[in-house]
Amino acid sequence: MRLSFLEPLYKQPGPFASVYLDTSRDAAIEDSDAAIQLRWRHLRDALVSEGADRDSLTAVAGTVGSDTDVPGTHGQAVFTAHGRLALLDELPAPPARDIAHFGSLPDTMPLIVQRAPGIPYLAVHVHYGGRHSTEATGAVRIEAEAGMWPLAKVVPGHRLDEEIPVNDWLRAAEAVGRELEGRARRIDVEAVVVAGDVWARGILVRRLPAGLRGQVVAVEGAGESQPGRALLERKLDELFSGRMAAHDRALLGAFLAERARDGASAEGLAAAVSALQRGGVKALFLNHHPESPFRLWTGPEPVQLALTEQELRFYGIRELHEEHADAALVRALVGTKGELVLVSERELRPAEGVGVLLRYADPASRM
Repeated sequence: MRLSFLEPLYKQPGPFASVYLDTSRDAAIEDSDAAIQLRWRHLRDALVSEGADRDSLTAVAGTVGSDTDVPGTHGQAVFTAHGRLALLDELPAPPARDIAHFGSLPDTMPLIVQRAPGIPYLAVHVHYGGRHSTEATGAVRIEAEAGMWPLAKVVPGHRLDEEIPVNDWLRAAEAVGRELEGRARRIDVEAVVVAGDVWARGILVRRLPAGLRGQVVAVEGAGESQPGRALLERKLDELFSGRMAAHDRALLGAFLAERARDGASAEGLAAAVSALQRGGVKALFLNHHPESPFRLWTGPEPVQLALTEQELRFYGIRELHEEHADAALVRALVGTKGELVLVSERELRPAEGVGVLLRYADPASRM
C-alpha cells in the first residue's frame, strides 16, 4: 500500500491528537448527532487524561460529526496538531471501538487498516428489463464508477449514468466501452465488476477492449445502490473480502523470492529499523496486532527511530519520545517513500511480525 495520503500529516510537528469514532447516520439510530457527541465526550476525557491541550481538543470538537453528507454506517478519523486540523478522513466502516490518543506521533494504523486492501476497480451496472432484442422499445441504462476499495464505500468516484435506446445499444455499447477503458486506465484497475441484465451486459462486455474484457467479473443480484455510497457496494464487499491487492501481492512475491536466495530482504524489528534509518526499505510487511507490546524511540525526523534511547542520544538527538512501534515505522515509511503491506500470518510470518523488501542488498540490515 502506498502511503502518500499520509504525507500532509507528517509535514507538521507534533504532538498530535488522533481520534477514531463511529459517525454512522442511519435509521437504526434514533438521534445520530446526539450519539456522536456522546462518543466524543468519552474520547475527550481520554485525551485530557493523556495531556491534550485545550486548542487540540477544540479543533477535534469542531470536526467530529461533520460528515453529515455520508449516509449509512461509517466512521471518521480526525488528526489535529497545535490546535489545527492536520488530516480528516472517512472510514469505510465504524471503528471496532472508538479510539483517542495524544502523543508525539499520530496513531495512523487504524486508518491504514481501514483503507486496506486498496483494490482499484471499475463497477458497472447495466439496467434493462425489456425484450432481449435490438428491435424492442425501451432503453438500456448504464451506471459505472471507478474507485479504490474499500474507501469507495464512503468516498465514491464520479458516476457515469447514461440511458441509451435499446435499438441503438449494439452501436452505443462500443462507445461506452471506450469510455470505461479510459476510466479504468486512470487508476490501473484490477477488476471490472459487471452486474445487471445478462443480455444487455453481454453486449457491452463483448465490445470492451480486449485488455479490459479479461478483467471482467460478472455478479448477480446487485440490487439498487444507496445514494452517496459505492455502486454495487454489497457485491464488491463479497468479492473483495479477504483479498490482497495485486500490487501488494507482487511485492510479497518479490520479498519471498529475495528471502529464498538470501538477497535484498530482512526480518525482525531490529533489521527493519536499521534499513529504515538508511532509507533502504522498498516495502515493509507487517503482521498487524493492535495489542503488540513493541515500542521504539523516535526523534523529530522520520528516519530517527531506534530500539533504545541511548542509540539516538549517541547521534546527538535530544528531543526523544517513546512510541508504539507501528507509529514510528509508518512515519519512517512515509518519509522515505516506502510502502506498507499488511499481511496475514497465513501468508507470511516473519520474525517479530516484521519483514522488509530492500531497495538494494545490504547485509548490515539482515539479522
